[in-house]
Amino acid sequence: MNTKTAFLKTEQVDRKWWLVDATDQVLGRLAARIARVLQGKHRPTFTPNHDVGDFVVVVNAEKVRLTGSKARTKQYDWYTYHPGGRKVLSFEKMLQRHPTRPVELAVRRMMPKGRLGRRMFAKMKVYAGPDHPHAAQQPEPLKP
Repeated sequence: MNTKTAFLKTEQVDRKWWLVDATDQVLGRLAARIARVLQGKHRPTFTPNHDVGDFVVVVNAEKVRLTGSKARTKQYDWYTYHPGGRKVLSFEKMLQRHPTRPVELAVRRMMPKGRLGRRMFAKMKVYAGPDHPHAAQQPEPLKP
């Protein structure tokens, strides 16, 4: 019986590609599922100090939904580091201007902060429509 814990290195990981259709999915629940796969927490060989996650391709990001009245009231704000430089954009306008940004921001904020988290987040590809250029990787549909 082997009682040793297996710690995989980044080079030893066999990465898979997953395809997620965001049509009519709730944004927070979708982002939590994607962040889990990007970090590798869905694997039995999860190692917190290495990037052992998989690649995720998200299509139809513009069709994501929010529950309740959040579609009208949710706001994204940021600061430009100039005096009076606070910018605010509603969820509806964010979807019009940058249809992939709400999904990207939701997932990014659920990832670890720092170098490792940025490396994990780079494995996510988000597209507003149903088409994506990653057909050669043969992504499998991710179960809800």
